[in-house]
Amino acid sequence: MLGTVLVALLVLVVAGCGCVVWAERGGPRWARAVAAVTLGAGEVLRRLERSQRRRRRRRRSVNGGGGGDGD
Repeated sequence: MLGTVLVALLVLVVAGCGCVVWAERGGPRWARAVAAVTLGAGEVLRRLERSQRRRRRRRRSVNGGGGGDGD
């Protein structure tokens, strides 16, 4: 079940990337729409990752900044 979901997600990502390339070359309107959704989703994921990274950095500085494993 999980494998099927991951394969489906991979297919969607690859198809979205293909639409981005196709839209750059002047593809049909639906390809440009899919490309816009793909690029928007990528931007959302990038922003989430940045905010998580900042939170982790802040947490480390509050907890002493050590890179150890809690010893």
